[in-house]
Amino acid sequence: MASNSLLNWLRLARTDGIGPVTFFGLLTKYLTPENALKAVAKITTQNGDIKYKIPPIDDIKNEIEQTEKYGGKFITADDKIFPKGLGALTPPPPIITVLGNLSLLNKPMLAMVGARNASMAGMKMAQNLARNLGNAGYVIVSGLARGIDGAAHMAALETGTIAVVAGGIDHIYPPEHDGLYHKIAESGVIISENPFGAKVFARDFPRRNRIISALSLGTIVVEAEEKSGSLITARFANEQGREVMAVPGSPLDPRAAGPNNLIKQGASLVTSHQDVLDNISSQFKLSAIDEYEYQGNKEYNSDDALKQKIEELLSPVPISLDEICRYSGYSWRIIAAIIIELELEGKAFLRSGNMVSNTP
Repeated sequence: MASNSLLNWLRLARTDGIGPVTFFGLLTKYLTPENALKAVAKITTQNGDIKYKIPPIDDIKNEIEQTEKYGGKFITADDKIFPKGLGALTPPPPIITVLGNLSLLNKPMLAMVGARNASMAGMKMAQNLARNLGNAGYVIVSGLARGIDGAAHMAALETGTIAVVAGGIDHIYPPEHDGLYHKIAESGVIISENPFGAKVFARDFPRRNRIISALSLGTIVVEAEEKSGSLITARFANEQGREVMAVPGSPLDPRAAGPNNLIKQGASLVTSHQDVLDNISSQFKLSAIDEYEYQGNKEYNSDDALKQKIEELLSPVPISLDEICRYSGYSWRIIAAIIIELELEGKAFLRSGNMVSNTP
């Protein structure tokens, strides 16, 4: 993508209040990021105030400069090297920042997540699984957290590992994983959805977990308490049609409650790497048809009948884009554009928690 196009794409993606649904709805309706930015600048609230705060061009230029100076690279959803797993999301993240060995993005991936306060036995199991699955040709994806994440990354350094971080690509969290972070940056890949320099906030972890599961053919949970964030990753994996696997544990250990409950709910029980290989042997392969395809040269035509149908489906109760697509039979890009039109008419709201949510 040309530098000017990247500038506008990133500027639209970084605009406060514009999440993935709004981003791609605008892109479908207005064809280019440049046109979308011009339209966004004119959108007002019911009080007449400018609704979306577009960041200054200099701020975006600074982000690009800092990221590239750090060694990072931007990959937009319309880029050929954008990971297929992310491209299959409804909708995908508009842009990610990556650092490291980008050739790993073309290889099959498996996610491994689990407790931060992991037991020695749990970490040993994670290491064995990661090492053996790595030797079998799979890249191990995790979140660079303490415990199971760190053990999995460490064991897969030689064969390939990807760390999806919740802050900016330069923000190392937790701090004690500074050494591991740099090892992954050298031989593996660091991925972030957030701007360079962004610190970690609680709201960022579910978004990070969604990317971890989407990148991977399956997610393996090794130790997780009942309300662990690892179970959020497993839920995303299930919603995305990926394989969910879990390592069972003693009922006496609270860290086994998560995996054990997942198994009760239908997750595949895993006690060795061969179990994982058997489970994913018939797993779907992400094909080009699943990827996001930029329609910048294709004119969008509004459909009043479909717009009325979508408007009738909306209510004060939040509904996902996937649900609307399944019911209407139309692609999510068309639905997103229609929702933008309804928003412009004051009939739909895309803020999280309202009729259609921008965030997972």
